[in-house]
Amino acid sequence: MNYDEYIKEAKKYSSDEVVTCLVSHLSSWKTDSTDVVELANAIERFFGNFWISSEETHSHLYKLWSSFKNEAILGIGGMTMNERLYCFGLFERFDNASEKERQVIYEKLCANT
Repeated sequence: MNYDEYIKEAKKYSSDEVVTCLVSHLSSWKTDSTDVVELANAIERFFGNFWISSEETHSHLYKLWSSFKNEAILGIGGMTMNERLYCFGLFERFDNASEKERQVIYEKLCANT
């Protein structure tokens, strides 16, 4: 599952106000300047501090998030740049970016460390 697929799955549960907020946060990450480590920390705090009305929805979304985090974020060091761009749905942003903006994306995906 890549980042865009996770967002799409979360949108299925958008009738819940908290899930709508989660989807908004996930979507805005793609254009902000925070990196994947900061993303992981923010989403973990989100699940720990906000109450999704349905325990089933919470469990489902958190299980999917944990799987994504373990594969894409914790495993990012072994990925090529193309794999990172795919996992986080950033191909289009990268392809249309100036060299300065590409540096931001490299940092976002921990490719400069």
